[in-house]
Amino acid sequence: MRLPLLLALSLLTAACSTIPRLEASNDLHAFLVAIRDGDRATFDAHVDKPALKAQLRSRLLVETAGGNGAASAPTLGALLAGPLVDFGVDALVRPEVFRAVAIDLGYDTARPLPNVLAIAQFVRPLDSGRACVFTKKGGPCVLIFKDEGGTWKLIGFEGHIGLGRGGKLALSAT
Repeated sequence: MRLPLLLALSLLTAACSTIPRLEASNDLHAFLVAIRDGDRATFDAHVDKPALKAQLRSRLLVETAGGNGAASAPTLGALLAGPLVDFGVDALVRPEVFRAVAIDLGYDTARPLPNVLAIAQFVRPLDSGRACVFTKKGGPCVLIFKDEGGTWKLIGFEGHIGLGRGGKLALSAT
């Protein structure tokens, strides 16, 4: 009697954790289509820019502090340059930039996008209605999405933020 009950509870728990993954995957698919097609309106509908700006600003400050929390000259400069950080984030959060990152990861624009079920394999549910997206099985989170009123929106980027060609801020998933 206990074994069937435990099995039923296990299946129920597994099903509950799969539902957010599939819901998130639907919006992630729409996000990927917007990136592929350069559809700025749909892309923007799946990005919480204030949350993403705050997260990226925080990461830039931590990275310029060298992880030790000390107030270095670059950290103070980054703190004082808040509008410049906002400008940099606005320049990064565009479908074209995300498409370039995807191509850098090996995505071929001639190939079809993965379907919702394939995308769900790369979504890991987190706490508070959030989900992590990773690019390699068992790899680290690269993108963080949050369910905001039934739409999953990008709120965090955990990949590499650095200077690209010409001294411009650049994103990388590695």
